Amino acid sequence: MDRRKVENSGIPYVLLFHMWIINLVTCASYMLGRALTSILWGILADQIGRKPIIVVTIFSMLVFNTLFGLSVRYWMAIATRFLLGFLHGSLGTLRAYAVEVCRPEHHAIGLSIVSTSWAVALIIGPAIGGYLAQPTEKYPKLFPANSFFGRFPYFLPCLCMSVFYFVILISCIWLSETLHMHRLEKKEDQSTNSFEFVNEHSTSTTTKSLFRNWPLMSSITLFCITCFDDMAYSEIFPLWAESNKKFGGLSFSTEDVGNVLVVTGASILLYQTFIYPRIVQVLGVINTSRVAAILSTLLLITYPPMTNLSRPWLYYAVNIASLLKNICVATVVTCSFILQNNSVPQDQRATANGIATTLMSFGKAIAPAGAGIMFSWAQKHHHAFLFSGDQILFFLLSIVAFLEFIWTFKPFLAMTKKYSVDACH
Repeated sequence: MDRRKVENSGIPYVLLFHMWIINLVTCASYMLGRALTSILWGILADQIGRKPIIVVTIFSMLVFNTLFGLSVRYWMAIATRFLLGFLHGSLGTLRAYAVEVCRPEHHAIGLSIVSTSWAVALIIGPAIGGYLAQPTEKYPKLFPANSFFGRFPYFLPCLCMSVFYFVILISCIWLSETLHMHRLEKKEDQSTNSFEFVNEHSTSTTTKSLFRNWPLMSSITLFCITCFDDMAYSEIFPLWAESNKKFGGLSFSTEDVGNVLVVTGASILLYQTFIYPRIVQVLGVINTSRVAAILSTLLLITYPPMTNLSRPWLYYAVNIASLLKNICVATVVTCSFILQNNSVPQDQRATANGIATTLMSFGKAIAPAGAGIMFSWAQKHHHAFLFSGDQILFFLLSIVAFLEFIWTFKPFLAMTKKYSVDACH
C-alpha cells in the first residue's frame, strides 16, 4: 500500500468509494451496543488487520438486519438493534483505513468521503423505509394481505438492505489490507524518497497509553463536543420548527421540516466531497475548524428572530441557516478526524478511532434527552425577562458551539508540530 502511494500521487477514488459504500450500509446502528464495543473492535483492527473487522461487521449487519425485519415482539426488535451496534466494528476502522490509503495531502478528501456516507444515509434510509414498509397497504396488488409480507410488514425494506449488504460483503474480496503485518527494514537499494515516505507513516512515534496522548484526547474532546452540539441541535430544530409561532416556533409542517433536512443532507454531500478539501488546503485543519466553530456560534444566535419573518423569506432563511449550521458541524467533525488519525502511529489508529466512537456514542445518547428536557422547560417560560422561551435553547447551543471554538486553541487542543505551524499561519 505504501509502495502504491509512492508511485501514484492521485486520489484513490475506487478505494474511497468502497469505504463510502461500506460506511453507508453500516452507519445506522444502536448507539449503546456500539459504545460498548467500539474500543474492542479498534484493538482487534490494530492486531489482525482492517479487512477482517470490516468483513465481520458487514456479515453481522446482514444477519441481524434480516432478523430485525422478522421481529414480532418489541424485545426482539430492541435485541437485534443492540446486536447491530454491538457488532458494528467498522466505523472507527474505516476512518483509519481512509487515512492509510491516501497520501497526506489527500487525507481531507478521504475522511470527507467517509463522512458523506452518513449524509446520504439520512436521505436513502428514510426513503427506503417510507416506500417499502407495510407493502400490503401501499401495494395490495403486488403484496396480498395474507402473504408473508402481511405477517411481517417491515421485512421488505430490511430485505432490500440485506441484499445490499450481501453485495458489499462479496465486494470485500477485493478490498486491500492496509495494516503493516511485517517489520519494515531499510535496504541499501531502496530509494531515499520511498523510504522516507514509508518510514514517516509506518514507524511508531509514541509508546504512551492512548489515554495519555493529549494531542489525541484533546482532538477527541473537540469531536465529542461537536457531536453533542449536533445531536442536541438535531433534536431541537424539528421541535422548534413545528411548534406554533405564538410559542416562539415557526409553525412549519412535518413536510416543511423534511424538505429542509433533505436539502441539507444533499448539500453536505456536495460540500464535503468538492469544497471542504479545498478549504483545508488553503486554511489548514486548525484554522478551518476555528472559522466553522465561530460561524456556527453566530448562526445559532440568528434562529430566534426568524420567527418574525413571513413566507417565503422565512422558509429561505431557515433552509440557508440549517444548511450552514450542518456544514459547520461537518467541517469541525472531519477536521477532528484528521487530527485524531495523525496523532497516533498506524498500529494504534483503529483503537484511537474506537475510543472516539465510544465517547461520541455516549454523548449522542445523552444529548437528545437533555435537549428534549430543555425544550419542554423553554415552552413553559415564554414570559421570562431575559432569554424567554426558545431563545434560551439557541443561547445554550451557541455556548456549546463557542466552546468548540475555544477548544481549537492551546492549551485545550494540543497540536503536533505540523498543525502548530498551520495554526500560526
